Order: sequence, then structure tokens, then C-alpha cells
Amino acid sequence: MEEIKIQSDKPSEEDFSNINLRLLDLSDVDDFLEWAMDPKVCQFCSWDTFTSKEQAMAYIADFIVPHPWFRAICLGDRAIGTISVLQNPGIGDSCRGEVGYVLGSKYWGKGIATRAVKMVAADIFVEWPHLERLEALVDVDNKGSQRVLEKAGFVREGVLRKYFLQKGRARDMVIFSLLSTDSQVNYFMYS
Repeated sequence: MEEIKIQSDKPSEEDFSNINLRLLDLSDVDDFLEWAMDPKVCQFCSWDTFTSKEQAMAYIADFIVPHPWFRAICLGDRAIGTISVLQNPGIGDSCRGEVGYVLGSKYWGKGIATRAVKMVAADIFVEWPHLERLEALVDVDNKGSQRVLEKAGFVREGVLRKYFLQKGRARDMVIFSLLSTDSQVNYFMYS
């Protein structure tokens, strides 16, 4: 009897071993739109859901390309999300950076965002040696993102009440941090 193999549209676990970070550019616009037009993905983002390719192209050209540290989270060479670090511009705060990330919803719960955050933590303290602290602000209702940071070794420091205006509404945010001196940073660098 001949064996019949059924192919699934759902990626298998081994498909997630080739995660890498690279610059995002205009040629990634179609991949970008896959998550930027998804209301589930944009629910906790500071930006609204994108509605057109032109809008996405302008955002990539005007915001992402000139950003000081913005990368595509890629599965192979396909962009499935983004991750960025922004240095705190405040006076006397140049030792702090803030990490932010977004991932296509079909890739949630696979460990991809955690791996990307660990990759950034391994690199950013080397690339920006003046940084001593990498922090992340997460909406109190975004439990998935909180788990990502905890698995990546970030420390939950507390809740900042009515800290962030998101889509016209003041939101409570959980603040997480990772210090350049934390032991897991060295582990990330050498693993």
C-alpha cells in the first residue's frame, strides 16, 4: 500500500531554527504588510493598522530605514517581524536603550520573539558600549510579550500607571530591564 503524505500550510517546528536579524528595506514591504495589517498584531502597537502598500512604503522609507537600530526578524530570508532599539534621548539617560518588537501572529508561541530578543541583547551592549541598561515597556494586558521578556532573562521591575498614550487612551505599562552586567548577557554572547 502506497503511503500518502499530506502537506500542511502550518510550518513545522524545525522550520524555526533559521531565525536571523537583518536590515529591513523597501523590498520587504509585502512581508511587512502581513503583520502590519493584522489587527491582532497591532492591538498593542503605538501605530495603527496599516491600510495600504503606499502607507507601508512611506513608513519604511521615512522611519525604519533611517532608524539607528532597526532589524527585520527573519525566518530564512523572509521578514516575519521587526525588532528595534532606541537610545533614550533624555539628558543623562544615554546609558539606557529601549527594545521593541513585533511578530506576525502566525509565528506567536514558537519562541521566535524570545530568540530575537536574546540575539539583540547579545549584540547591542557590544555595538553600543555606552549602554548599561536595555529596557522594554509592555502593556499590562499583553501577557505574551511579558512572557517573551521573562524567558529572555529580563527582570520585571513594576507597573507604570497611565504611562503611555496608546491610540488615544492612557495605558498602564509593565517595565522590564536587562543590564549589561547581568550574567545572562554573557551567556547570550557565547551561545
